Amino acid sequence: MSTIKVRAKESKGIVTVKAIIKHPMETGQRKNGKTGEKIPAHFIQQVIGKANGSEVITINWGPAVSKNPYVTFAYMGSKGDTVELTWEDNQGNKDSKEGKVK
Repeated sequence: MSTIKVRAKESKGIVTVKAIIKHPMETGQRKNGKTGEKIPAHFIQQVIGKANGSEVITINWGPAVSKNPYVTFAYMGSKGDTVELTWEDNQGNKDSKEGKVK
């Protein structure tokens, strides 16, 4: 099951991509309420957006981004393009999702 929900829509030659990524985004600063121990840092470090195989955006994040982050970006494109969003976190986990522009 993918952790990414992605939608892309074209209007007047501009494609707007909107996505939400399901991820805990732990900063490493919070403590477990029962044990008092710090919860280890677990956050997305990089998100890459591609259109028809070409990279159109690279986003570098740190631990300050909220849980289940929302991403939006735009590029010049057209209906039928294939968009792909990929993320990688600080623990080596990765996910990717493709969608078609409507």
